[in-house]
Amino acid sequence: MSAGRPGIGLPALVALLLLPVSLASSAWSQDSSALKKEMVGQWELSTTERSKTCVVTLKGDASPQGLKLELEPGCAAALPFTRDIAAWNVKGLDIVRLQDAAGQPVIDFTEVESGIFEGLRQGEGIYILQNLAAARSLAKSMDQMIGDWSMVRGNGVAICGLTLTNTEASPDNFQVFLKPKCDPAIAAFAPTQWRLDRGQMILMSAKGDTWQFEADDNAQWRRVPDSADPLIMLRQ
Repeated sequence: MSAGRPGIGLPALVALLLLPVSLASSAWSQDSSALKKEMVGQWELSTTERSKTCVVTLKGDASPQGLKLELEPGCAAALPFTRDIAAWNVKGLDIVRLQDAAGQPVIDFTEVESGIFEGLRQGEGIYILQNLAAARSLAKSMDQMIGDWSMVRGNGVAICGLTLTNTEASPDNFQVFLKPKCDPAIAAFAPTQWRLDRGQMILMSAKGDTWQFEADDNAQWRRVPDSADPLIMLRQ
């Protein structure tokens, strides 16, 4: 240290070193508290495309295991792992945990979109936790998808007809049937299943190939990524 320049005492140095930690701890506490408040209410716990659902009411009241919750009576039959859920809590900054009576995680969720949380159970797959009202709005959207559709090119020429059904083909996917005389490209793809996934309509072939469509401003569904010769699905 150069002569004439005042030094810094050890207590002050320690205080400076600890300041960021203190601020981070305060921000951590504020963020987790805010998330706890936001989560209080009714949520739908489901498979990715809602073939199996369960209503969970998250409460702000404390319990010995964490925070209280209620599961609707049909939860255990729809999603057997929910039998182990006894409470909920927020872990870290952004993990919503549904936990057992010992405080151990049954499933952890993180937010992937506003109001939509995703959680993974090893050996089972991904589950969704979302606001109940929003989930029921999605269900209405799915019901509106059922029926006959036409695939057209950007010039408006129809190249294939197909029917979307609500008949389950595999977990979270539903049967789709092509009508006769489809364009060779569509016939070669030969979709057999469909689902709605985060605002997209997904068509899947028996080989596992997928085509994605997104709704545009004209209430049409355009294949993405877009191209100079777009493929559009229109409701019949």
